[in-house]
Order: sequence, then structure tokens, then C-alpha cells
Amino acid sequence: MNFIVETSARHIHLTDEAVEILFGKGAKLTPKKDLSQPGQYACEERLTVVGPKRELAGVSILGPTRSAIQVELSLTDARSIGLAVPIRESGDLKGSAGCKLIGPKGEIEISEGVIAAKRHVHVHTSDAEKLGVKDKEIVQVKISTPERSLVFGDVVIRVKDSYATAMHIDTDESNAAAASGTVMGEIVR
Repeated sequence: MNFIVETSARHIHLTDEAVEILFGKGAKLTPKKDLSQPGQYACEERLTVVGPKRELAGVSILGPTRSAIQVELSLTDARSIGLAVPIRESGDLKGSAGCKLIGPKGEIEISEGVIAAKRHVHVHTSDAEKLGVKDKEIVQVKISTPERSLVFGDVVIRVKDSYATAMHIDTDESNAAAASGTVMGEIVR
């Protein structure tokens, strides 16, 4: 079974409290575009991420809000602003890098929460058996592109009823595979 491989560019997840600090009292995130994962969306609002060396302006925010602030950068992005970030699964933020977030109405300094997301495949429960995988299993995925097909190792499987089956890689990984347009992946054993 093949599945779509999507490039997850730099983005930020915010708490309700952070939204109000950065965008003003009573502010709410404004959905701009639905994403492939049900209930997830890109927002109209953007932020500046500041590191020790420089800043990244216009970074996307993904909604809905979460219980913790999480900034997901590629390793290239992180290095460019002077941060050494760990490669982690979403939500595993303890001991990760910190940064400053600047919005139109305020700013927040976080002591941790900046990661490079571990490449992963969201798998709907009904597809797990078809793919022969279990939650938290580590697999290899072959991505087929016209000029730079490659096999990614260390890919974590995440199985849940609420997921749409799709792999997420960051921009560094996408560029390594010359991925553009619709790209498909398959688990290799």
C-alpha cells in the first residue's frame, strides 16, 4: 500500500494563552486552509521566531491550539538562527531548545519547545493492518521521485482512528528527495 508524502514546512503550535499575548486580548486563530490531518488547519496569523543569530519572519501557525507551545523547524532553519534543536516526536519537548516569538501585540520567550520533527507516518487504524504496522514502530519508507528517489530510515509510525494516512517530512528531507507535487511512499522491509 502506497501513501502520500507531505512536506511539513516550519510552523508553530500555540496555546490559547499565547494567542492572546501575541495577538491581543480575546484573539482567536483564523483558519486559512484545512490540512490533510482531520481538524488541523493553517492559520492566517504569522509570527517571527527569534534565535541567538537571527530571526525567521512570517512563520505559519497551525491550529487548533494545544496545551503547549511547539515550534517545528528544519535543522537548516534552526542552525540559521543559531539554535541546536533535537529531533523529536511532536509533543516531546522536555529539554528542547527555546526561542522568542514575536507577534503584532506582544512577544513570548520560551525556554523549551523548539524541535525538528522526527519523520513519521500518520496511519488511520483501518490502514495499519494493510500496511502491516503498529503504533510507535520504526520503519523505512521509500519515496519515489523522478530524479532522487531514496529510502528514509528511522520513520516512526503513529496509529490513531482520527488520522488520515500520510507521511510527514520536513523541508530538508523533502529537498533531499527532490520532492515536489504529489509524492508517494511505501514501507520497505
